Amino acid sequence: MRQRVGRGFVAIGLFALVGCQAQMTGQVKDDVSVTGQTQRMEAAGAKYSGPQYTVAIIKFANKTPSKVLGLGESATDILRTLVKNAGLEPIDVTQEGMQQQEEMIKLQQTGAVKAGKKNAAEGFESIDYRIQGAITAYSEVEEGSDALVYQKKIQIARVQVDYSLVDVASGKSLLAESGMGEYRKETGGALGFGSKSSADVGLRDGALRDAFSKVMEKMINKLNALPFTSRVLAMDGATVIIRAGEKSKLAPGAKLGVYRAGQDLIDPETGRSLGKREKLIGEIALISHTNDRVSEAKVSSGTGFQAGDIVRAIK
Repeated sequence: MRQRVGRGFVAIGLFALVGCQAQMTGQVKDDVSVTGQTQRMEAAGAKYSGPQYTVAIIKFANKTPSKVLGLGESATDILRTLVKNAGLEPIDVTQEGMQQQEEMIKLQQTGAVKAGKKNAAEGFESIDYRIQGAITAYSEVEEGSDALVYQKKIQIARVQVDYSLVDVASGKSLLAESGMGEYRKETGGALGFGSKSSADVGLRDGALRDAFSKVMEKMINKLNALPFTSRVLAMDGATVIIRAGEKSKLAPGAKLGVYRAGQDLIDPETGRSLGKREKLIGEIALISHTNDRVSEAKVSSGTGFQAGDIVRAIK
């Protein structure tokens, strides 16, 4: 009898010890979302069939009222990873550097500043699009429940991001939207032990990854619907050298329009740029690829092409 009682106390003790350990669900790297967004983004990425564009990522500003530490840096790192996984090539560029380069291009195009040995537009040879934005809201809430000797707590992180996808060649904003992300972590334990949820950057990163997965899905769909866009690199007699190459997935004979970028189009009500005015100055036809980033084309119509002119596929 005493042995049975002793075994009973041991069993109860083992149950209590097991129950005291926190039970946690939610894996930031694997699921990151209660909505299944990760799987949808991967499917959208797998369907991307366009050129392997280079995308400049400008560090996201932290405009949350609470100024949660590390939000901007984490957002930029996560977005860089998602861009790479989508089949695009991400590079980091500062907002100040981008603005200075655009101002110099404008001055050289108007003749106010001579190009000299290096044309300012050459600084953008490897950039097709840029992504920029800000984290505008972030919050964490905790929910709890008690059931006899078992307690459960759920931490929920929510984030809002405002972002835009800009065509560097034309200056046009292709997407400008807000997106929400959410991530949940559940902890639990018996007898009131192990249910305490401590600060966890995984909550923050999970919500950010959820938000940017939705952002990338929209960007991939947008880029898939756009015609190939690039720039003239140089002229060699009647041969036009363009940034395209094997990564552009253009076939020999493909027809391309050549455009000259003009003045900025400014919305008089908001003061924001809606892009640049473009003028069609001719057409070219692809001859062959020199390597994975450079191709040669012949002039079909038009004259006066120069480095920096916009090249766009004609559908």
